[in-house]
Amino acid sequence: MTESVSLANDLISTRLNVISGGLENPATVSFGTVSRIVGMTIEAKGLMISLGTICLIQTHSGLEIEAQVVGFKEDAILLMPFGGTQGLESGARVRQKDHSDMALVGYEALGRVLDARGEALDGLPTPKCSASLSLTGPSINPMLRDPIEEILDVGVRSINSLLTIGCGQRIGLIAGSGVGKSVLLSMMTRFSSADVIVIGLIGERGREVKAFIEENLGTQGLNRSVVIASPADSSPLLRMRGASLAHSFAEYFRSEGKKVLLLMDSLTRVAHAQREIGLAIGEPPAVKGYPSSVFSILPKMIERSGTGIGGLGSITAIYTVLAEGDDLNDPVVDIARSALDGQIALSRDLADEGHFPAIDLQGSISRLMQVLQAKQHLQRATRFRKLWATYQQNKDLVQVGAYEMGSNTDLDYALHIKENMLDFLIQDMNEPCELDQSVQALEGLIDGD
Repeated sequence: MTESVSLANDLISTRLNVISGGLENPATVSFGTVSRIVGMTIEAKGLMISLGTICLIQTHSGLEIEAQVVGFKEDAILLMPFGGTQGLESGARVRQKDHSDMALVGYEALGRVLDARGEALDGLPTPKCSASLSLTGPSINPMLRDPIEEILDVGVRSINSLLTIGCGQRIGLIAGSGVGKSVLLSMMTRFSSADVIVIGLIGERGREVKAFIEENLGTQGLNRSVVIASPADSSPLLRMRGASLAHSFAEYFRSEGKKVLLLMDSLTRVAHAQREIGLAIGEPPAVKGYPSSVFSILPKMIERSGTGIGGLGSITAIYTVLAEGDDLNDPVVDIARSALDGQIALSRDLADEGHFPAIDLQGSISRLMQVLQAKQHLQRATRFRKLWATYQQNKDLVQVGAYEMGSNTDLDYALHIKENMLDFLIQDMNEPCELDQSVQALEGLIDGD
């Protein structure tokens, strides 16, 4: 009887210790065992833990790998490792490490390149950040958010004048592959008036990560930036964690009163990572192979950016969205358009003509430009867009000599100032154009002789 009471007390003590997060004494930590491994999904039994808990799984060599609880199946928990499953076997011991996934953030990470776990990728010691935030981020009451009233100068003439972005706005950069997306991002990184820049390189090729940092970003852009890189060979769990970590850094700097520019490249790769996770744990596909969790996670992630509360800081977010096969009706493109405050579309035809940045004005819009710019400037911007659209729609007709001058007044004038419009839209990647210069250039083009 005494032994039974003692055993019950030990069990209660262990359960309370696990619930309270007290894992310092190994003797009181409960263990489970791996029952099944299918692909990247690990089933384990014997543990009562919550979704999102970080666990350690012991390999046959005695090493421990980290895995996170991503779901449940009957009496088993479903885990997915941060790395691979090599060395794991049925019956391997599983123990809890942390109740939730936290991120260490701070100014110490400025100028650094980190992976999804916050560890250094640039050959320097891992920064010792002092602040700790949840990777899921807080939910902000929309009625308490500050209004967007200040313009963010991104240093790109066509965006500043024709697609004006406000501090706290969320914009989608919609593009196919090879149309100058990375170059445009690097221009906004180096020339932006933001105080701090957070860059999330999610699901990109490893070669592109290094090339973007060394060739496009450069020392000037890196000094005031935090780069989170989780390339394509990372597990889907790490890719999702990298995206969440980038948002956590941005939220920290916003709480410090900074104007933050968050560049996420790309939102589509985040959707792909969640698709892999969802399908691996048995979630049925809904639209074009994407499970329904993708369409709930993306808006939640986007809502983490924006303005804060009490006039502190703001997160202006630019999410790149890959239009696979240049399909603008792709599900991820569609949900991005509905959740964001506008989009900047890049045109392959313009890129093929050597027109950079290859911004397609007809497919681009900033939904907050109406409240950010003066009435006269809006009239000039509307006039420019109309003339440019008229020229683009009739370009083929003009080139084959089928257009007769005098038939269309707007087209006549568009042809008259075509070279000036081209000079206005084309900008060298190493030459910034500030907001005031952009506004004056548009005024001179539209109001000039």
